[in-house]
This record gives sequence, structure tokens and C-alpha cells, in this order.
Amino acid sequence: MDAPSLHIAMFPWFAMGHLTPCLHLSNKLAKRGHKISFFIPKRTQTKLQHLNLHPHLITFIPITVPHVDGLPHDAETTSDVPFSLFPLIAAAMDRTQNHIETLLRELVPQIVFFDFQHWLPTLTQKLGIKSIQNWIANPLSIAYFWNGPRQSQGKELTELDLKKPPPGFPDLSIKLHSHELRFLAATRKIEFGSGVLLYDRLNIGTSSSDALGFKGCSEIDGVYAEYLESVYNKPVLLFGPLLPEQSTSTLDEKWVSWLGGFNSGSLIFCAYGSEGPLQKNQFQELLLGLELTGFPFLAALKPPSGFDSIEEALPEGFKERVQGRGIAYGGWIQQQLILGHPSVGCFITHCGAASITEALVNTCQMVLLPRVGADHVMNARMLSAKLKVGVEVEKGEEDGLFTKESVCRAVKIVMDDESELGKEVRANHSKVRNFLIGDNLESSCIDSFCNKLQDLL
Repeated sequence: MDAPSLHIAMFPWFAMGHLTPCLHLSNKLAKRGHKISFFIPKRTQTKLQHLNLHPHLITFIPITVPHVDGLPHDAETTSDVPFSLFPLIAAAMDRTQNHIETLLRELVPQIVFFDFQHWLPTLTQKLGIKSIQNWIANPLSIAYFWNGPRQSQGKELTELDLKKPPPGFPDLSIKLHSHELRFLAATRKIEFGSGVLLYDRLNIGTSSSDALGFKGCSEIDGVYAEYLESVYNKPVLLFGPLLPEQSTSTLDEKWVSWLGGFNSGSLIFCAYGSEGPLQKNQFQELLLGLELTGFPFLAALKPPSGFDSIEEALPEGFKERVQGRGIAYGGWIQQQLILGHPSVGCFITHCGAASITEALVNTCQMVLLPRVGADHVMNARMLSAKLKVGVEVEKGEEDGLFTKESVCRAVKIVMDDESELGKEVRANHSKVRNFLIGDNLESSCIDSFCNKLQDLL
């Protein structure tokens, strides 16, 4: 007998990098007959409508984002504001508490998935609803940085504390650089909306939810999930690799024709995420590094901090020198479709969770240039040190800066058929790719996840 269908409410952090994967997960749950009420900022709904593959089961519930002093009037998600204003988005979401309570009373879901709204579990307990703190990241970074033993006695954690894994951590291959430790220690002091520190916000949610959900599968992420279960004494559920759905759109003609002019596997595609632009000097080093490789390239980048367009920030003479073989592009780009194009041989990524999965299921090789955020850094270490499926760009130990030479070096390794490290990385990538797209992995992960949700009730 099939298990009864569930009614799940999704309340992700209002950032495109959280809303989109949560909708992908909703599609996979709806495919199994589960009903989803998806809380989404009112004007953002149209941007995600086309990704809702089961509109008869996934209902968008529009949320008006309350105004907070200092937030632009039309801002709803983190992509509408610079990084410095992200805490105000959190404060605005905190002000939806009464509205969310009213909605939950009307909708009566059995389970609510949330991530940054630390107050939600208290609310759902009162209403007799289960809550899952749902991470679109894999469990490694949460296990390393955010878990209970790290937070004990309310003592401030130093760079030295963070350099060592927490007590009982199952993996000694993870190493962090000085500039990363400095940044991560500093982020522990960031107030993230309504007088709550970022780490407290996350840790309260983790401690008070009924279960934790993560992107990942037991073969790769199981040890970290088990570790977190032992730390928090609650179920930790893995919902699979969240493979991208087959795209229903086709690649824009301008890219089809331009990419079609290059040999198979000869081109570098660099995409640096939709948020958090680079500083001008690093933006220029990245482009000069691409030029230095001698390979054709397409770089999709946001204008660097303080610039309105990428044209005004290009290195001097760059456009003329790379004419015909290189493009720096400032608009939105069809990343998934470009990664699947036969001419793309190398992908330079900021190591966001969705980008990594899209890269792993394609055949192009990975060059890792992580942002300093905890999950980006941990993703990069997982891919370079543990799975050995990509090569990380070397950065200065103290200043965290990369050079055009270090970008060029990493690309040359993965593009060179003769390099020993390149051969190893290519073989490992091929193995992991075959595992991820192999028969049944994703569907068995989702089935197991759904069974565990039933157990929770």
C-alpha cells in the first residue's frame, strides 16, 4: 500500500539561491503526489512560475515583505539589495510572523520546511505541526561550523577554535586557510535582523526543529549526517543530490551560434553566481587569467563593487585583445544549458550548491574559485581534497587574493590531457558523474526521504 500523501509548507529564506532549489525539491515531492504550499515574495512569483512543474499540487502563497527602515521599498529578496542589507531582509521576514501563523492555521500542513526563520519551530509546536530546518547545502559545512559543541558556554569562537574540527568530527581532510578563518570568525559577530546574531539564528532553528533536512546522499554525505544526528539527537534526513530537471527551454540562438564556432571541449565557461560581486582588482585578475590561458572563454560576471556595468571595469585593452575568442557578459545567462554545450571543456565556479551539481552531471571539468562563505569554502574542499573532482585556484594564505597566473594554472591542469593531476581529476569526475546520474540514485533518495517524513509524523 502506498503511503498517504503529505501536505508540506515551504518557507525558504528569501534569496533566489534558496527559493529555486526549494522549488526543485517541491517538484520532486509533488511528483510523488505530495501537496506543497510554497511561501514566496509577491513579485518574485513570476520569476519562478516557469519552474513549477506540478501547478496542480504546488501552490504559490504570495507573501508581502513588510517594509523595514533602510530597505529599498521594492526589495523582496537578497538579489534586490547589496550584501550589507541582507540582515534587513531577515528583519523583514521576522515581521511576517503573525501572517505566517494565520496562513498555517488556514492551510493546516503537517510539516513546514524553513531555514533562517529561527522562530518558526516555536510557532509550529503551538499549532501541532512538525518543522524541518531544511538546508540546500550538504551537511559537511553545518557539521563543521554550526553544531552544538561549537556553541557551548556562549564563548566567542576564535580563528584558532575554527581551525580545529569540533569534537568527534569524522573527517580530518578538511583544511582552512588563514583568510577564511578570519572571515568566518568575524561573521559570528554579524547581527542578522531583529537583534539576532547570524549563528544564533541558525543554531536556534537547528536545536528547536523536529528534524534537519539536507541536500546529499548517504554514499557521499552519510558520515556528516550521522555525526549531526549524534550531536543534536534528532533525525537528519538527506533528500538526494537535487539533480537539475531537464530544461524545457532551449539555448538562446546568439549562444548557440557563438559556442558552435569552437572545437569540442575547448572553451572555458566562468559563472560567478548571481550575488556578491567581486572587487575590481579580483574581477580584472580573473579576466586576465582567462586571457592568459589562450583558450576561448565566456565569463558571466556581475559588475564589480562600485561599477554599474562590466564594460567600464574591464582591464585596459582587454576587449580588443580577446576579440572573437572571449566574451565578458554582464546579463543573466542560461547556465545549465551552456554547461551541457559540447564546446565547453572547463567550468570556473564560485562553488554554490546548485552550480556544483549542474557541473558534476556534465562532462566539463571544474575549476573551483569559492567565495569566502562557509558552505562555498567547504564545497570547494569537499570537491578538491575529498572527492578530487576539481582543482582549486590558489589564493594568498593571508589576503585571500588570487592572481591571473593562479587562475591560468588551475585551468591548464584540468584542460591538459598529459597532466597527472588533470588525469586523476577527470577520472574521478567521470566516476562521480556516473554515480549521480546512474539508475535510480535520485529517486531512491527521495523515496527514502518521504518515508522518513512519514515516520516523523
